[in-house]
Amino acid sequence: MDNPKIATGSNTEKDPDDWVSGDEPMTGAQASYLKTLSEQAHQPDAYQDGLSKAEASKRIDALREKAGVAK
Repeated sequence: MDNPKIATGSNTEKDPDDWVSGDEPMTGAQASYLKTLSEQAHQPDAYQDGLSKAEASKRIDALREKAGVAK
């Protein structure tokens, strides 16, 4: 077993599909940021009401890349 104190991989980022709360509704902050990014990327259809936290996170990551916005 690897020693977590010296492991080189990061455990701060987790796949949204593995989130315990991923099925919960997206947060207000996610909704706001997703709407802003969808406008910046000229993809207004990327924003939809009723997304889960995991779905919103995936769309945010995709739109960041398309819009050229760094994490």
